[in-house]
Amino acid sequence: MAAKFDAFVVFAEMRTGSNHLEESLNSLSDVTSYGEIFNPVFLGAHNRESLFGIDMAAREVDPLPLLSALRHNTEGLPGFRFFHDHDPRVVDTILEDARTAKIILTRNPLDSYISLAIARQTGQWRLTNPKMAKAGKAYFDGAEFDGELARQRAFRDRIQEALQRTGQAAFWLAYEQIGDLNVLNGLAAFLGSQDRLKAVPGKLKKQNPGDPEEKVDNPEEMRAHLAGLDPFLLSRSTNLEPPRGPEVPSMMAAAQSPLLYLPIPGGPTAAVRAWLTALDGAAPTDGMRQRDLRPWMRKAKDFVSFAVVRHPLVRAHGAWQRVLSDKGPEANALRRILSNQHGVTIPEVPDPDLHAQGFLGFLTFLKANLSGGSALPVTPERASQSAILSGMAQAVLPQRLIREFDAPGDLARLADFCGRAAPELDLTCAEATPSLAEIYTDAHDDAAIAAYRRDFLQFGFRRWKNS
Repeated sequence: MAAKFDAFVVFAEMRTGSNHLEESLNSLSDVTSYGEIFNPVFLGAHNRESLFGIDMAAREVDPLPLLSALRHNTEGLPGFRFFHDHDPRVVDTILEDARTAKIILTRNPLDSYISLAIARQTGQWRLTNPKMAKAGKAYFDGAEFDGELARQRAFRDRIQEALQRTGQAAFWLAYEQIGDLNVLNGLAAFLGSQDRLKAVPGKLKKQNPGDPEEKVDNPEEMRAHLAGLDPFLLSRSTNLEPPRGPEVPSMMAAAQSPLLYLPIPGGPTAAVRAWLTALDGAAPTDGMRQRDLRPWMRKAKDFVSFAVVRHPLVRAHGAWQRVLSDKGPEANALRRILSNQHGVTIPEVPDPDLHAQGFLGFLTFLKANLSGGSALPVTPERASQSAILSGMAQAVLPQRLIREFDAPGDLARLADFCGRAAPELDLTCAEATPSLAEIYTDAHDDAAIAAYRRDFLQFGFRRWKNS
């Protein structure tokens, strides 16, 4: 009898118990799981940089040969784990292939979020000896939690839509079931394994037991934020949203004036917030959800929604400066990937020539990143401004698109429309050394146009040296 599947994938997220599940799968004599083989930072496991003769550089060029090698170099059924922030170029191939079994592992997102925060704080990602457990507490950041929840939900919806469209069935299991022997043997049967587990492997131990409120520093703030969530998605539009959503919580409604600001990551958000605060003598309202935004729109008659777009080269340079200045494991990993896999010079000192060279390499990376030529997901700060505004248009259309260098005059006219005196708009930005002006060459403009051609076209930007 022919095998049901040629391979399998475990769709999961960090801190959902996927390591524990993988250990159980690898205990079956005819099943082998190779870990996170499409993780941008490593290849299957930490410190592993090649698999089946394919190294990370080759995977960066084309990830699909690794799928083929997985099938042809494994006795029994091979598989791997895949998270929402892994290489996006292979997702459609995996989802469309009915010969790849789909396992979907879920966990309460609050538990996952807290567990991840504690692991980052303590540096302990796996526990095999309870005596070595490291204690720690997380700080609950509502905006961070919402963003992670939205990204995971969007990816899960994409999986479900593909399975429904192609008529495939997946094996769903929850975090609480990864220790259930009957469920695990049911999974073995689903995969077509001839083996069965006699016991659940016990090498890995549960980390951070206890109630969520006991594991955070700000439980009252967490409770208040969770009370305002919409777990049943009653406010979600029935229309299919584009991959980049509206990000309603980031929008700012003026305290009294009928103005709604649609901030673009990497733009002059702080300056416009300060301007709105000065306009009405009170800070604007943000953190809204669609159910809050719609009543505001109905109440604020003749309201004006506006966005301020920044020159793509200036915005990209700000992103480059953050690449160099950000701290922590994720920032270090990004710099390592840019250097090792994309040939981007990472200057260690403020030398204009090195920064010019590095920034040009970063712009080249941005083109690859935006066109699907990189394993790294496109972050909001790197996304095109037109794509971000297209997502926002799902909730509210920007009625005014203001280029940053036109903003003082255009915002003054909005203040006059509201019957108020126009406050000063401070667009000065403390650039790190060296500044864009110190390192600029025509090649930087060329590379920015290549990466953000749609933004240049949609918003009428000229080359930066002529602006």
